[in-house]
Amino acid sequence: MKKKSELTELGKYLILKSANKAEIYRKTSITESRLSLLSNDASTKLSGEELYLIALALDVEPGDMAKTIYKGVKLNTIAEQEALAAKSRKQKR
Repeated sequence: MKKKSELTELGKYLILKSANKAEIYRKTSITESRLSLLSNDASTKLSGEELYLIALALDVEPGDMAKTIYKGVKLNTIAEQEALAAKSRKQKR
């Protein structure tokens, strides 16, 4: 049984902005099917160019849009950085 798809952060953003996918397509040439994939399938990755074009079509700042849809993306903690550095040193031996 296929799991019901959940909206991606981009999908939520487009709803928040009351975005019309047909209008975005006309302005950007990003197909409605691609926009649907980007909105509903977390394994479909948004390119920087697509983000920029969608932001222009919505008349929003691309950086503000990126901050909103990538709000969960964080740098590694100090502990994670140290663990990665130790792993890297170990592999070089």
